[in-house]
Amino acid sequence: MLKNNQIFLKLSSGLKLVLLNLGLSITPILISMPVEGAEQIYVPLGPLQFSLPIASLEVYAKEGKIDSELAFYASHVEPQQMEQLRLVLLTPIDVSPVAIAQFLYSPQGEDILNRLGQIIQTKAGQPGFYAIRAALIKAAAYPEGLTLLNVLREFPTYGIQINSERGFEEIEQLSNQIRQTEIAITAVNQQSRTEANAETEYNHPNQIKPSFSILPDLRQPGSVLYTKEILILNDLRRGRSFPVDLYLPQLSGAKLPLIVISHGLGSDRMTFAYLAKHLASYGFAVAVLEHPGSNAQQFQALSKGLASEVTPPSEFVDRPLDVKFLLDELTRSFGKELNVTQVGVIGQSFGGYTALSLAGAEINFEQLPQECASLNNSLNLSLLLQCSALRLPRSQYQLADSRIKAAIAINPIASSIFGQSQISKMSIPLMLVAGSHDTVAPALPEQIQPFTWLTTLDKYLVLLNKGTHFSALGKSDSAVDLPPEVLGPDPTISQNYMKALSLAFFETYIGGQSEYRRYLNAGYGEFISEYPMPLSLVESLTGEQIVKSSRGSEARSD
Repeated sequence: MLKNNQIFLKLSSGLKLVLLNLGLSITPILISMPVEGAEQIYVPLGPLQFSLPIASLEVYAKEGKIDSELAFYASHVEPQQMEQLRLVLLTPIDVSPVAIAQFLYSPQGEDILNRLGQIIQTKAGQPGFYAIRAALIKAAAYPEGLTLLNVLREFPTYGIQINSERGFEEIEQLSNQIRQTEIAITAVNQQSRTEANAETEYNHPNQIKPSFSILPDLRQPGSVLYTKEILILNDLRRGRSFPVDLYLPQLSGAKLPLIVISHGLGSDRMTFAYLAKHLASYGFAVAVLEHPGSNAQQFQALSKGLASEVTPPSEFVDRPLDVKFLLDELTRSFGKELNVTQVGVIGQSFGGYTALSLAGAEINFEQLPQECASLNNSLNLSLLLQCSALRLPRSQYQLADSRIKAAIAINPIASSIFGQSQISKMSIPLMLVAGSHDTVAPALPEQIQPFTWLTTLDKYLVLLNKGTHFSALGKSDSAVDLPPEVLGPDPTISQNYMKALSLAFFETYIGGQSEYRRYLNAGYGEFISEYPMPLSLVESLTGEQIVKSSRGSEARSD
């Protein structure tokens, strides 16, 4: 049983993390009184009730002093935990009151408030939905920016009551999710080491296991010169216009192989410009499009009151159709220069959904309602987006494209929108990329488990240990500015991984250069792996292996 002070500390830091990650993945505008704000935090435990003055937290946060009221709690935790609490209380998020209000009045924002309101309540024990919204909006107006301490100050009742029973449930769910994810990650890392040790001439009869140190370094740029054109495509039938950056290698002879890149929610085409340039320097034409209903401009419109939600559910249909329309237009305008019948696609997050949809996975309208029925009890934040697809008219949307011959999905959302029945039907070569510290599209339900469902013969799972949902993104002037704790370790490490592995993958399956297959194995993953974000790569993993790893973990804990 957790002690009351541990509950307080865990709820504070946990809620901060949830708010921060929700704000940076689903929208850039999230982590609100009468004349006086809250003065006490109450934590009921059975027949007892413990309280803590918010003023004590403020003194500690600003001056580092622990008064007599806070001393009881501080005596039961490690000094480093107290320092973490201080950091959590004071870390600002730069967001305007208008922007946060727009989000909190959207369907997605209200879903989050409903969940938080079951834990953070008024002194009378009423759900804190309206109080939290008011506190967040008012706290965002502080000169130093929105902080958790300011939210506590602006809570519009005398006391804040923590629903300890629901809090225990949330902590238990979080602990179980963390433990299950750690077990699955251990299984992936173990399988990667096993595969690396098993790399023999028998496994690759046409190759001798290479010494990667004497082979070309795929992380380095190629020697091919290229130009960049900006296209504006207008799909009159759908009333949709969007820009495309087209990178064209300056090569003569055969048609250029083509790669399409689809960005994530709230992002833009610049976040993967580094990858487009890298592939172009090796002779790939690369088209990086921007989806108008789910890009950074959509979020800006939401913050200005020009949009009513983070993204409309129609984006689940429009995103793949954007790519299909792009391929049609490239066939018409660049058909003599590009091979538009053998295309590779890369997508991140919502773009990962887009890539898998084009690869043949269909929206699973049979399973999705069952999955979303327990949305309020799930800690998988990506379900907030996946479940919005239930607002689509039920139809057999024709989103797959036979011109797509290979796909890479980075941090994709896939578990419920597709499910096992749809994931298993894809037959083209696929690479799924996961981050062990991804709290938005968690690795276990969204990438690792879906990988075990794949039946295609050419499949790869890449795990970025300590990688987050945003580790593979490059810089962009218009996308959300992410703090270091959300980006994870040095982003150049993950970007180098993406450069090398996407190049090897597409040279093999789109460029027809079989010699690059030697890079697509666990041994090469170990060779390019760097601290503090070690890389694991596997070609095979089953649910039974994860279960076996779980049993081994239980035996060790005994």
